[in-house]
Amino acid sequence: MATMASELFIPAARPADAVAWRAVEERDARYDGRFVYAVRSTRVYCRPSCPSRRPGRSVVTFFDAPLDAERAGYRACRRCHPRSLNAGSTTAAVARARAHLDARSGSGMIPLAELAAHTGLSAHHLQRSFKRILGVSPKEYQDAHRAERFKARLRGGDTVSRATYEAGYGSSSRVYERADALLGMTPAAFRRGGAGMRIAFTVANSPVGRVLVGLTDRGVCSVMLGRDDAELERTLRAEFPRASIERGGDSHAWVHAVLDRIQHPENESRRVIPLDVDGTVFQWQVWKALQSIPAGERRSYHQVAAAIGRPSASRAVARACATNRVAVVIPCHRVVRSDGELGGYRWGTDRKTRLLDREGGGRDSR
Repeated sequence: MATMASELFIPAARPADAVAWRAVEERDARYDGRFVYAVRSTRVYCRPSCPSRRPGRSVVTFFDAPLDAERAGYRACRRCHPRSLNAGSTTAAVARARAHLDARSGSGMIPLAELAAHTGLSAHHLQRSFKRILGVSPKEYQDAHRAERFKARLRGGDTVSRATYEAGYGSSSRVYERADALLGMTPAAFRRGGAGMRIAFTVANSPVGRVLVGLTDRGVCSVMLGRDDAELERTLRAEFPRASIERGGDSHAWVHAVLDRIQHPENESRRVIPLDVDGTVFQWQVWKALQSIPAGERRSYHQVAAAIGRPSASRAVARACATNRVAVVIPCHRVVRSDGELGGYRWGTDRKTRLLDREGGGRDSR
């Protein structure tokens, strides 16, 4: 996506025959308008992207333009209409559209109708041509570039609100709703990347496998479940790429509290575990609602949404569960689908089942 828009503008010269033939074999629309190929056995000439069956190389001749082919006695293909291309006008129109999007980056989403008017193509034709030539739709192109601008701003030290504005998002709430897909974490956590954080971690055994507990001086910042210590450590370092991370803290009281919560969930209310976790206001509303679910009970995503006063936000609740970085301490494993099925779980449905079984069979309150 970093390619400059000018690279789409195709020069007038016809490529070498070997390159031209490869373009014909691959039906490469980027070469439409640069040359036509003619088939001696049929006396028909086509553009490179013609959908017709490919002839053998031995019967193909290349011409710079339709007029040259016609002077040599060939007629235009009725499937691809090579004379209508007008020296690559469609490809050039897509290039103009791309350049327009790049020039207007940061000013919000540009509607397809506006983009089509700028290029001179119909909206339908532009949509199809843009997708065919670049591999993505105009909207997907804008989404990808906006996400990259947003990430670059955060990496550069901008505040979340500033990065949101400069990237062209209409509101920070939309960014936070899509944070998991955009960043894999909250914007604040991505911006920080663990910068300035000192994390000590330990990996211990538990009834549901190996457990990694990460600690800062403020509280528990990570609880991950798995079976491979090295993989758990790699995941921790990937989530906090700029933090200072070292192994330690095995005997820390917070580590014992996390392990005890897995071993004896019925005692969880007796020990408060401080957390050092970034989250949006909405995420914390969800996480606090999860922490209020007693061991041995379940809630549906809809019930959690209703509990925080957002009954239509079931999907957002599911995303908040998916971005929970402290398994068990924030018990997202207690949230299930409305039909009673377990639903997804970052650490695997088998572990979700085992956690619920340890808590007493998983009664739900509906």
